Amino acid sequence: MPESKSRKKKSAPVEQPDAPAKAKAQGNPRWLVPTMLGLMLVGLAWIVLYYLTAPGLGLPIPALGGWNLAVGFVLIIGGFGLTTRWR
Repeated sequence: MPESKSRKKKSAPVEQPDAPAKAKAQGNPRWLVPTMLGLMLVGLAWIVLYYLTAPGLGLPIPALGGWNLAVGFVLIIGGFGLTTRWR
């Protein structure tokens, strides 16, 4: 009578000793949050100052005229842009 084929046992998985360790998740750089909030607040203050000052006072920059709003919004958008780096 023919013999039946024997089943092979599964061997344990081999560990690789040279496997790279998982990279540790890094937090935020220390400058990120103060810079982010600073840009947003300076932009807001620039726009508020532009609307509240009389035309003769020369604040924030009288030569820019309506472009003072653009400067304020660019500062605010720069602050919001930094929020994308926040972890």
